[in-house]
Amino acid sequence: MACGVVQLMYAGYFFWPFASRPAEAPADAPGPDAEPVSIVVCAHNELDNLRRLLPLLLQQDYPAGFEIVLIDDRSDDDTYLYAQQLAQYYHEKVRLVSVARTPRGFAPKKYALTLGVKTTRYARLLFIDADCIPATNQWLRLMQRGFAHGSGADVVLGFSAYAAAPGFLNHLIRYETLLTAAQYLSFAWRGWPYMGVGRNLAYTRACFNATKGFASHMRLLSGDDDLLVQDAVRYGQRITVVADPSAHTLSEPAATWRAWWHQKRRHLSAGRAYRLADRLRIGTFVAANVLFYFATVALAFSSNNWVPLAVVYALRTLFMGAVYARLSSRLGQPVIVGLLPVLDVVYFFQYLALGISLFLNRTLRWK
Repeated sequence: MACGVVQLMYAGYFFWPFASRPAEAPADAPGPDAEPVSIVVCAHNELDNLRRLLPLLLQQDYPAGFEIVLIDDRSDDDTYLYAQQLAQYYHEKVRLVSVARTPRGFAPKKYALTLGVKTTRYARLLFIDADCIPATNQWLRLMQRGFAHGSGADVVLGFSAYAAAPGFLNHLIRYETLLTAAQYLSFAWRGWPYMGVGRNLAYTRACFNATKGFASHMRLLSGDDDLLVQDAVRYGQRITVVADPSAHTLSEPAATWRAWWHQKRRHLSAGRAYRLADRLRIGTFVAANVLFYFATVALAFSSNNWVPLAVVYALRTLFMGAVYARLSSRLGQPVIVGLLPVLDVVYFFQYLALGISLFLNRTLRWK
């Protein structure tokens, strides 16, 4: 019951209010579109993905103008030639940055992004990965409006959904993405930002300079997004959220369990560099869910506990399922409601397994 109460507190204070908040203004509503934006894309052997992404970026509807800074990070396919052709044809909009090698000990993507940011012309920067696409041609317009929320923001957190595909793994990936977003977006909305995703993230060049870029974690493979947000909070930068479905990006999910496992290990590895308060906030939610399931299994062996256990389990599952379904609708990341109880169990035990794996072996792979 204690574990269930903790989960309901998170759902009632963070998740449900965030999912129920009014939608942002539509893209065609009057808004501050006067500032040009630099879109930054880092690519390593991403030729096919770039052929899909770049035309969609060039079609963005944004009156103030924008540039695309395309970083070729040590590619050995035809990424450089393709990027060079685009830069020549769209010389006013596409600029190429080529990285031949990464200095020893530096995280490759962070080093490449640093060179890209230094090349940008404009004060506002918007980041997307090469294997993503914007959900609509209003993505740029809506994301940059986050800078004007309230007194103005320095960092804008967006959401990146995963494309639907057959199979249980895909359902689990999309559910994990939904729960991760529920935490970092709703926590930020409540005034406790702790991370973002580089597949849909914006910040000002002034913020990048104030936090000294990736200097505090340049040697860690992951963290070009969440650890930058951590530094932004430490330096008093203002952070806001844009969760309109038209402002999302869409990513291709991992196709195999092995690929997804390595991807999640890399993502979670940055967690040890989070502030203590953030680790406690996230850890309490995860621990309450994991202990809930352990307690359920343990109590199921005692027939005296079956009735109260069934009541508590049913009430908790129905309420949390309703909250997650509401989040799914709000963020445009569909999940099958009937699968939620199964996905929830698998997700939290997978989270526990990943934590144990990182504790026992911190060796990570990168492209």
